[in-house]
Amino acid sequence: MCPSEGAGATVPAVQEIGSGDPTFGFGPTPGTWRRLEGPDDVLDLMDTGAEGIVAVIRDAGATFLSPIFEELAGVVCTGGTIRSHIGIVSREFQVPGVVAAVIDDEPADGTEVELDGSGVIRRIDG
Repeated sequence: MCPSEGAGATVPAVQEIGSGDPTFGFGPTPGTWRRLEGPDDVLDLMDTGAEGIVAVIRDAGATFLSPIFEELAGVVCTGGTIRSHIGIVSREFQVPGVVAAVIDDEPADGTEVELDGSGVIRRIDG
C-alpha cells in the first residue's frame, strides 16, 4: 500500500465549475488555470513556459495562442463553437479544449483544474 492510500490520506476535493462543448473526445486532463487576455500574456508564457497550463480565453479566433499552443495542457474558450478557429486548432493539435464554456465559479490563476471529454470543467482542491 502506498502512503497516500493509507489511513489519513487526503483525497482531493473536486468541484464542477463550468461546462461547454468539447472540441474532440479526450480523457480527463489536469492542468493549471490561467486566464489569457492577449498577446502580452502569451509572451510572458513564452518566457516562463506554458506546459501544464489550461489557457482560458474569450475569443474563439484567438490566434495569439499559436506560439504556445502545443505546450498547453488544454484550452477553455468562453465563446465560439467546435467549428470556430480555436475548436479546429484544438482538434488538429490534439490539445483538449472546451468551447462555448459557461464558467459558474471562475477560479483564480494558478488553481488546479481538470477538463473532461464531456465538456465539464472541474476545480481540484487539495
